[in-house]
Amino acid sequence: MAPEVSPKPETTQEGAPSAARSHRLRRWGIRLGVAAVVYLAIAYLLLPALWKHYEHHPAMQEAPKVTLTSANIPGDPLNVALVGAEEEVLGAMLKAGWQPADPITVRSSLHIAASVLLDRSYVRAPVSNLYVWGRKQDLAFEKRAGRSPSERHHVRFWRGEGLDYQGRLLWIGAVTFDQSVGVSHLTGQITHHIAPDVDAERDGLMHDLERAGQLAELFQVSGVGPTLDGRNGGGDRYYTNGELSVGVLSEQNAVRSAGPSLPANPPTIQVKDTLWNWLRPMLGTD
Repeated sequence: MAPEVSPKPETTQEGAPSAARSHRLRRWGIRLGVAAVVYLAIAYLLLPALWKHYEHHPAMQEAPKVTLTSANIPGDPLNVALVGAEEEVLGAMLKAGWQPADPITVRSSLHIAASVLLDRSYVRAPVSNLYVWGRKQDLAFEKRAGRSPSERHHVRFWRGEGLDYQGRLLWIGAVTFDQSVGVSHLTGQITHHIAPDVDAERDGLMHDLERAGQLAELFQVSGVGPTLDGRNGGGDRYYTNGELSVGVLSEQNAVRSAGPSLPANPPTIQVKDTLWNWLRPMLGTD
């Protein structure tokens, strides 16, 4: 009698596919994990490092990047700077068509309220206070856009601390366009709402100064960095390629026959700006 042979255990039809499926899931999980790590490294370490540059003025690396409100809420991005004595800044801005803003007083506050409500001109309307280095702006200017001050170009400047350039004072600033008056999205207070394209205002201010013959040199350093959906202290959206333009004023505000010297940005920044200019029209105006 032949010995009885024990039957081999059968592999179920479901078992093999289940094991293969688990193996594939583990493999895809590892791939997704690696991809996530690579993405995070590129987005948060590599690209920001490549897009930071301070070769034209290294001291700007330690400068603040955004303003603060009185409640310590991040405000408008710092996107411009001027180099020169206070009287040179004042003279250059006047020649470029910008007027000093009146200080905030009861009288000026009533004046701007009446101007907005009655659609009347007020070319030196006060601007609200923002803070850098724990203090409000040292200088403020505006340029008329509409009839009333509900629409206007305006810039605030703070005297830089330890940011002198070639032995001359540096004034770091934030320039934006007020496009309407309304209620703050964050505090519910009455405020101006800014237009989101803050780069247009940065470039516009420097163009005004250049056209007036007030710039000896114009270069850029990194500011707040590329930002698609920034929010200021009133909750208004802004977007920017993140550059801060520095205008070196002509000595004694002498009008120059030639344009300013224009030190170039590094190649990586030029590539970034090219990509940004391609993306910019898609960001909208709201």
